[in-house]
Amino acid sequence: MLDHPTFVVGDVHGHRDELAAALRDADLVDSADNWAGADAHLWFLGDFVDRGPDGVGAIDLVRRLQRQAPSAGGAVESLLGNHEILLLGTYFFGDTPIPVEAAGGGGRSFARSWAINGGRLSDQEALTDEHIEWLVTRPLVALAADHLLVHSDTLEYLDWGDTIEEINATVHDVLAGDELAEWWDVWCRMTSRFAFRGPDGGDAAEEMLSQLGGERIVHGHSVIADQVGVHPVELDAPHLYADGRVLGIDAGLFVGGPCLVVELPYEPEEPDESAR
Repeated sequence: MLDHPTFVVGDVHGHRDELAAALRDADLVDSADNWAGADAHLWFLGDFVDRGPDGVGAIDLVRRLQRQAPSAGGAVESLLGNHEILLLGTYFFGDTPIPVEAAGGGGRSFARSWAINGGRLSDQEALTDEHIEWLVTRPLVALAADHLLVHSDTLEYLDWGDTIEEINATVHDVLAGDELAEWWDVWCRMTSRFAFRGPDGGDAAEEMLSQLGGERIVHGHSVIADQVGVHPVELDAPHLYADGRVLGIDAGLFVGGPCLVVELPYEPEEPDESAR
């Protein structure tokens, strides 16, 4: 039994109002979008920006809740997603060409990749020094309620360190610097996906859990609909897979899916035998 309820939210991608509505439905915010979750802990898995109309507005909502929750005994935290790396890389480096040896070829830049991947000029224009400082200090990996929280469904995190602390410190050092190739490497690693799919997915998940801790991996990044073969509008629950060791929670909000607010630990509903 957990000491407090723990919830996770996946990729928001600029849909600030849909996020607020989902949090209201979960009784975590009130009608004025202020914290109402009492002692609950709420984790966001990154990708607040791009593809939707108000990514920075979503960040502002989360930051406000983060300030408000502690007075009620709660907590709000967030991981860093690959689209935050892309947003920040574009802010700092613009269209500066990525070194050929780092990019695997010429003609690449953060600004070009940002535009291709749904970057919104309004988000760039709304960024302040406070936003940037907050983003670059977000962790990439965390443990919550005995779950290993990551943004991307990849084993690439393990190349940054042997522990959660080492992984976060390694990437924070990169983001505190101005080495374009190192920033690009972080972006590329975090765009990889599907490490836990297929017949060997459970083994891959066990490798990561054994190294970093936790009973189950929770990730966003890869849209559930792409894994289960349905349209996002048909989704109403997260996707438990890889022998029950991995939970995907990105329901594809930016393509019409719901914004899932998932309480941990998650267990799928038993099928209704009477409906057969």
